[in-house]
Amino acid sequence: MRMIGLRCTFAMFFLLLACPGWGAEVSGRSSTQALWYTSYYNDHRQLDLAQYLRLGINKIDQSGKFAIYGYGRGTQELINGDELNGRLYYLYGEYRDLYDKLDIRIGRQFVNLSADTAIIDGAEVVLKNVGPVGFSVIGGRDVVFGIDGEIGHEGDYALGVAAFLAGFRKTDLDVSWFRKWDQGDVSRDIIGATFKQYLLDRVKAYGNARYDITSEVFNELLGGMKYFPNEKLVFTGEYYESYPTFDATSIFSVFAVNKYWEAVFRTSYTLNDMMELHAGYNRQEYGDDGEADVVEAGFNVRPIDPVLVTVTYDHRNGYPGKLDGGILEVMWDPTRQLQLAAGMNVDAYTREGFHDNREGRISQKYWLGARYRIENMSLSVRVDDDINEERSSYVKGRVVFNYDF
Repeated sequence: MRMIGLRCTFAMFFLLLACPGWGAEVSGRSSTQALWYTSYYNDHRQLDLAQYLRLGINKIDQSGKFAIYGYGRGTQELINGDELNGRLYYLYGEYRDLYDKLDIRIGRQFVNLSADTAIIDGAEVVLKNVGPVGFSVIGGRDVVFGIDGEIGHEGDYALGVAAFLAGFRKTDLDVSWFRKWDQGDVSRDIIGATFKQYLLDRVKAYGNARYDITSEVFNELLGGMKYFPNEKLVFTGEYYESYPTFDATSIFSVFAVNKYWEAVFRTSYTLNDMMELHAGYNRQEYGDDGEADVVEAGFNVRPIDPVLVTVTYDHRNGYPGKLDGGILEVMWDPTRQLQLAAGMNVDAYTREGFHDNREGRISQKYWLGARYRIENMSLSVRVDDDINEERSSYVKGRVVFNYDF
């Protein structure tokens, strides 16, 4: 039934493409990808062929207010003969500025409220230009994807409402409520808010919060501030807190979890057109399990104009062990059309709290890549090799051909 419904949806979509309009404009991207790797599930070599398609149709009506947007993919595993797998991420019609007050979306769409996010088959209505506060309402069937496609049931719904400030150039504020149903039972019930404020043209304060009404706990808190005394120097400080909560209908909702929080300080400084420095410190707390201190430092340098070298060093001390690692990446643009890249990532680590001895382990990753662009087309290739305690070599790669129209 899911595949039949998906085929019907795509058929309807391409029928819409063929419909006459007022000189409608069609744009988007076709991305054809080939991926090869070894499956973690059965240790067999895999070769996947994937086709992504993103479309936008504008100026359908004479006023230019109506548009249609769609994005989906199809995948086929070629070696082991797995069946064709299709996903439709969104396909909706949008009418903007109805009576200069309403924006309306109908169809499958991704909705992002401060309280939660979801993909729904339904509608979103935004009320605007009615004063300093605007409102939005979303509702429809909650779309859930599994490995092999959609795995939803009857009675899976989502509903949300939001209020947001409008017309304030330096201030953003959004407050929302979001609820999900799983086969008719309430699975999620969350209140959320986001905030952003610019001060004196040199400071940006921001934050967001989500409160789980069912569990009676804040499952996410974030507060941060950026200070840029000049165009070359940026300081960032953040506090983040997370308390994992699960759907009320999930078996995992009965398990005990630990609160996690971290405090982060980062800074970046652009010396000149050739070099940029960055550094940061992160204090992490894992409840009763322990804590960790993470230090990161690095730089970006252009020894010559077409070459960019990025070097980053990480040091971690604490739960769940110690780590010293580094990343080296080099990008070279020999011509305007061609870009070559290579990189390596080496980590030396010790794990603590495991039943086996994991001291002095080293993991390595090496990769090569290239991309060639000509007009509205590009071809890119990337090959990775992972070397770790589980595999002496794990080679995977990807070839991507993109066509923009």
